Amino acid sequence: MRGIVPGVSDRTNEVVLVRHGETEWSREGRHTGRTDVPLTERGREEAAAAGDRLAGRRFALVLASPLARARETAALAGFGTEAQLRDDLLEWDYGEAEGLTTAEIRREQPGWTIWDPGPAGGEAADDVGARADRVIDEIRAADGDVLVFAHGHLLRILTARWLGLEAAGGRFFALDPATLSVLGYEHGRAVMREWNALCLPA
Repeated sequence: MRGIVPGVSDRTNEVVLVRHGETEWSREGRHTGRTDVPLTERGREEAAAAGDRLAGRRFALVLASPLARARETAALAGFGTEAQLRDDLLEWDYGEAEGLTTAEIRREQPGWTIWDPGPAGGEAADDVGARADRVIDEIRAADGDVLVFAHGHLLRILTARWLGLEAAGGRFFALDPATLSVLGYEHGRAVMREWNALCLPA
């Protein structure tokens, strides 16, 4: 089971997850997968606030989604030159749900969620989970703390897989824009140490 990590009973390093700052689509609740929507002015302020929260911390590895909203968040937080881009950190491909709100989709499909039955023409949750697993393998190979800048659903699924849950277990971890979360270990088991801590501009 992925949540049990053999041979690391004394491991103490952490994984800090940063969801990018506000975009116009995130503010409106629109599914934003591969559309390269930039940060709003508030989103840029939130990214800088994330940098304040991370000030003084050193990371053995910094990873980011190649989409502009994640890269800009990394840069404004002070990690732009360190961040290594990974396609596996791209947000869920929402297919026909791209750009739509849940309320708009439910007018045609009552009760719909991204988790069940999932987005027509897009990725299945397990496909996103497979990408998250590859990122986790890289994280666990790092010699120290790791920092990740990415997207809401991708980070929820990554967290589920970190904890040994199926990818769809990400449905239980609501995650707002401009937040910090921390994963780690306890007695050889992967755990969540902090979740959805808002980075608010001064």
